[in-house]
Amino acid sequence: MSIELDDPVSITPPSVHYMQPEDYERWDQFISSCPDATFFHRAGWKTVIERAFGHKTWFLYAEVNGDILGVLPLAEVKSVLFGHSLSALPFCVYGGIAAINEQAWEALDQAAQALATQLSVDFLEYRNRETQHSGWPTKDLYVTFRKEIDPDVEKNMQAIPRKQRAMVRKGIKAELQSVIDQDIERFFFAYATSVHRLGTPVFSKKYFQLLKEVFAEDCELMIITKDDKTVSSVMSFYFRDEVLPYYGGGTDSARNLAANDFMYWELMRLACEKGVKTFDFGRSKRNTGSFSFKKNWGFEPQPLHYEYQLVKAKEIPDHNPLNPKYQLFIKAWRKLPLSVANLVGPHIVKNLG
Repeated sequence: MSIELDDPVSITPPSVHYMQPEDYERWDQFISSCPDATFFHRAGWKTVIERAFGHKTWFLYAEVNGDILGVLPLAEVKSVLFGHSLSALPFCVYGGIAAINEQAWEALDQAAQALATQLSVDFLEYRNRETQHSGWPTKDLYVTFRKEIDPDVEKNMQAIPRKQRAMVRKGIKAELQSVIDQDIERFFFAYATSVHRLGTPVFSKKYFQLLKEVFAEDCELMIITKDDKTVSSVMSFYFRDEVLPYYGGGTDSARNLAANDFMYWELMRLACEKGVKTFDFGRSKRNTGSFSFKKNWGFEPQPLHYEYQLVKAKEIPDHNPLNPKYQLFIKAWRKLPLSVANLVGPHIVKNLG
């Protein structure tokens, strides 16, 4: 990252501070224009993570003469089962430092490493889209899928590979309907049913309610119905000119109706009509069903660079469903009644990040 020598801001060393409530507005103003920033750098995540999960957050910003030049949202997760971490940012796909010059970036990086040492965590984690620390251990597990949306709706349809396009048309032929909801109940029903079928612990309703409350119109709930019955749903985030379908799922009837295929097309279609330019299909683990599903749409995987500074830990964590030691747990979880899984799941998943 280069700095212009005649830039007066670059001459004065930045100071690093913890974000306070009175800083939220200018934090988000910086985020809206910083090229490295993502939806997951928004100030609202501090409220969501603290109130939904009870984790302590440390949102750092670097400034010079009252101007924010960089931010780094961090959250501390303490778990008997999964260890003690400081991450940017748990429960989020992207994170790490977002800064407009090298001095601000370095100041935040040094502050985060000092904080990690002070807290005596197992590791410090940055969830980057680009490599930042070539010497840090990394996890080559996740990829993201991003693609430009054409301004013409029909061109977007034709850009979908033939077999996947046929699935979208199957959903259209089934006369599925989409509706934008303001309440999380229908969304949560389809989402919880889906993750239970996969053997994954569910997030709490409170978490989704907070996401909707905090991010308001930038957090959208789309419900897909058949004969007025919910068959699938997705919670999407809007940031600048991007849409990010983030949490979603379908009921047992969704597959036969191609409801998820229809749902993502409907989201893309409506985003196109709003003038949104990028469809961010989000994170997937390599060689999984969701990875294949997104490739079938014609999206190409882009590696994510999750970097770790080991503080007390000897190796990077491996808390993911592909780890063989979790397979028995997954099989057992699928057998739990949905009501029990929905009650117990939030107490587990809040520690995974």
